[in-house]
Amino acid sequence: MLDDALKGDIQNAYRQVVERLNLTPRYGQRLMIAEIARTLGGIVMDDEGKRQNDTHVCVLEAGTGTGKTLAYLLAALPIAKAQGKRLVVSTATIALQEQVLGHDLPTLAQHSGIAFRYALAKGRGRYVCVERLDQALEGSEPNPTMSLFEQELIATSSDFSQLASDMATAYGQGEWEGDRDSWPTTIEDATWRRLTVDHRQCTGRRCGHFGACAFFRSRRELEEADVIVANHDLVLADLALGGGAILPDPADCIFVFDEGHHLPDKALSHFAHRFAVHGCLRWLKTLKNSLTELHQALAIQPTVRQLLTKLPEMLQALEPTLQEVFTLGHQLAERPNGLGDEEAFKQTRFAKGQTPEALREQAGQLMKMFAELSRSLESIADILRESLDPDKQTGLDREQAESWLPLVALLHGRALEAFALWEAVSAVDPSDAPPCARWVTLSRVGGEPEVEFSASPVSAAHTLAKHLWGRCHGAVVTSATLTALGRFERLQERAGLAGRYRYQALPSPFDYANAVLSVPQAATDPSNREAHEQAIIDFVIELADREAALVLFSSRAQLRAVEKALPDAVKARVLAQDALPKRELLERHRAAVDRGEGSVIFGLASFAEGIDLPGEYLTHVVITRLPFAVPDDPVEATLAEWIESQGGNPFMRISVPDASIKLVQACGRLIRKESDSGRITLLDRRVLTRRYGKALLDALPPFRREIAES
Repeated sequence: MLDDALKGDIQNAYRQVVERLNLTPRYGQRLMIAEIARTLGGIVMDDEGKRQNDTHVCVLEAGTGTGKTLAYLLAALPIAKAQGKRLVVSTATIALQEQVLGHDLPTLAQHSGIAFRYALAKGRGRYVCVERLDQALEGSEPNPTMSLFEQELIATSSDFSQLASDMATAYGQGEWEGDRDSWPTTIEDATWRRLTVDHRQCTGRRCGHFGACAFFRSRRELEEADVIVANHDLVLADLALGGGAILPDPADCIFVFDEGHHLPDKALSHFAHRFAVHGCLRWLKTLKNSLTELHQALAIQPTVRQLLTKLPEMLQALEPTLQEVFTLGHQLAERPNGLGDEEAFKQTRFAKGQTPEALREQAGQLMKMFAELSRSLESIADILRESLDPDKQTGLDREQAESWLPLVALLHGRALEAFALWEAVSAVDPSDAPPCARWVTLSRVGGEPEVEFSASPVSAAHTLAKHLWGRCHGAVVTSATLTALGRFERLQERAGLAGRYRYQALPSPFDYANAVLSVPQAATDPSNREAHEQAIIDFVIELADREAALVLFSSRAQLRAVEKALPDAVKARVLAQDALPKRELLERHRAAVDRGEGSVIFGLASFAEGIDLPGEYLTHVVITRLPFAVPDDPVEATLAEWIESQGGNPFMRISVPDASIKLVQACGRLIRKESDSGRITLLDRRVLTRRYGKALLDALPPFRREIAES
């Protein structure tokens, strides 16, 4: 139960912020503060501060204009401080992360009367490694073999030495904090990989540059922060490492997941595995070519010598087995002679996630082989790390260990990834739960044929329920779109959120009667592709000359076809997503509107979310087609198969609810402020002719409707 003193602190802070910033108090915002305060204030703790109850999560749908960032910070921060916990604010996009860090938290610190410190959390791979920077300045790689390895796996840059010199100067003078995102120019991935390390390659406190390390400096800031700003990927990566590796232990955290509807998909991508056969053969060849130099450098240590002696035999066994699975991949994809001249790739999903027997046998062999290789490389890496400790005598000198650890640790990581994939491919799924999705993809990489095997769970619900919701002290999940068809069930199913948690869809401050939802007579059924395409062309031609419009397509091919068919005068007003970077496209659109000219953006699914064009910058949203997911996604298809096998209807259980969320998001591009108005046009007649259409329309905000019945 929230005590009166804490309740008073939250109310006073809110009152001060509203008064000092001259804000208009919003009912939805006050309701959100109250819901969060009730949930987090109701957490029962034992004498050691451990949570004792299981109603510690609230899920709040809060539309644009609610002021949700201010609401969750004002409610959660005083409670986190009072309970001795850290507040972790996690976002899905960089834009929101920058807003929270650059605007919302400084504003709160200045005007709320709450004293707190905040910091940004990033993964180790976002920071420069000072050891690597030193090596780059000396003009040498860690060792000759690493140089060869870099040449094979990492593209080199002609101005790499100059970049390293500039970075070292800026970092040494305190003008740069060592993170990739704050460097003034874009750094190519291949270049950055030469300047950073992962958690396996990092030697931590044993590193000679530990005191100057950018990553550990940032960690020290996190230790002192009351509020930590992160992103969903980092939170999930931390959980995958057991929790408490990058962020504080989940039991010591209250999480706020803003843009929370992205969390299930982000989680799925974290638990998916992929394995490219030729890509693996390339790094195994590098290891094979390095064995002589590894022996010369490290065989003085008896255990390392013994481990290195076994590697040639392991590699000898792996190569032919991988060649066999490469051939088998082509056979399973029904392309024994490879891809045809016109084919870019061929994806073959295994029905019900069941691995064909021949592949399961090879997967079992490969799993054992990579487990053995992984153990050997891990043991060598552990000895190399120990050799960096002056208090431990391993028989290897520090310089040799430091020189070879990055390569061995990187190869160990690749072997572990390979093991995880083949373990997932060879596993037999339990009969009472959804299966794992498994598939093979044929493609060309640099003109060379490649076979990639993939495996992914079809739901992250169990993992999130156990490792996140079950372990955290408290949590708030919020977004403008969490309900599907007006209910939270789909999110609960995907994110593993228990029915006992608090759920609330908060009222919007917007008057949606300022906008018109139109299904015109011209709307057609997309199953007639030519007629539908022509209807879009005709509609775009009829848009007013000075209209600021966003036309959303579900297919890149259709976007291009429509653009190509437009008269030149109309085409001149069109800004297509494919043609320009997103930021530049939006800048050009705003500039055209400012000049009093018309501008029409052609966008795909990514433009249906996160585009903020208030007022006159967007007065018409055209949705060409109901946003049903593409049916060829192997994860969705495997889940649909399983639901069907259980007597369910996957279209009504998955496809329609997911389309409802996307449709609400697309419509949400129009009304961004209380004074906004305009029109939403839906050019898909199925919303009127199919039985699910009414449910989709009813789930939308209460726009004025203009429906042309056929």
